[in-house]
Amino acid sequence: MVSKNYIKKFAIRFLIVNLIYFLVKLTIDHDDDDGTVFDATGVFYYFSAFFLLMLAWETNDWLIRRELNSNIGRSLDISNGFKILAINLLIILPTAALLYYVAIFELEHLCQIDADDPWLRFRIDFFRATVLGFAAILFNMFYYALKQKKELENHMNKLKKEAMTSKYKSLKNQISPHFLFNSLNTLTSLMYEDRDLASDFVSRLASCYRYILDNREEDLVSLEKELNFLDSFIFMMNVRHKDALSISTYISVNPKEYLIPTLTLQMLVENALKHNYYSKEKPLEISIFSKDTHSIVIQNNLHVRPQKEVSTKLGLKNIQKRYAFYTNQKVKIETENSFFKITIPLLTKDIKDISIVKVS
Repeated sequence: MVSKNYIKKFAIRFLIVNLIYFLVKLTIDHDDDDGTVFDATGVFYYFSAFFLLMLAWETNDWLIRRELNSNIGRSLDISNGFKILAINLLIILPTAALLYYVAIFELEHLCQIDADDPWLRFRIDFFRATVLGFAAILFNMFYYALKQKKELENHMNKLKKEAMTSKYKSLKNQISPHFLFNSLNTLTSLMYEDRDLASDFVSRLASCYRYILDNREEDLVSLEKELNFLDSFIFMMNVRHKDALSISTYISVNPKEYLIPTLTLQMLVENALKHNYYSKEKPLEISIFSKDTHSIVIQNNLHVRPQKEVSTKLGLKNIQKRYAFYTNQKVKIETENSFFKITIPLLTKDIKDISIVKVS
């Protein structure tokens, strides 16, 4: 079924073809022209112009779609634009040459194209078709480029809005009242069991909330700050869950040189705690390590906790959207060999200076 958008596009192109044809006809003085628009010659030139221009447009549409679909996430640029233009002309020019050759030399009695010099008439008609076809193709590619630019700007504005609205929700919700309640319960028990450990626990708890307050206006923080905060968070989790939980970190890159969205690591650790059960007999093991100079992996063994409701995965979606605002690199989520693994990109310090990125 033909879509409304295609019908609209075809109607606009039909009007443009008619406008071009009559403008060209008005500017050309044929010695043998009796002024009749709908004689055999006029009908041939009308339908040949219509056919060639529509062929140029439709093949250009198809070539652009094929190029973009074969390179997911790639935009229409100069390199693939020249490639599309060249292929388009290789289709249009031989077709135009064949069409005018047959009309002038083989079917001159039917098309009634009387010319003192048939080859001159062929060259003029072919040159005119080449110029008009070339202009139609360039116009169509320029239209696609503008449309793509507009879509990119709209997508970036949407991502920016989502990032801004999710930033404060993320900062407030990830260190939740539930976390504070559990921490205070743990602290109460420690005060009777080990006062030195309780003092250390209070210091780490204060450090966590100080980090939240100091960075509440920042969506990106240095990896160094995030790891220092995570160190306090891990300490508190190990005290609370003891032998049921093991969290290890190994970061080989210089943490001062990279940025990540605020609270990303803590959120992913909490995600593992939320969706898995753990005990001294079956401890939950969480590993945080740098895979290379471009990413960090957060991995845990799977002891999936039965869920009363289907998980919405809002936390992971939140992280993916925040990363999408700054980079084309994807947040990878994998489950393999009884392990759940998330790979997050490391962002360079100059990422804040980039006002716009290309989105896949």
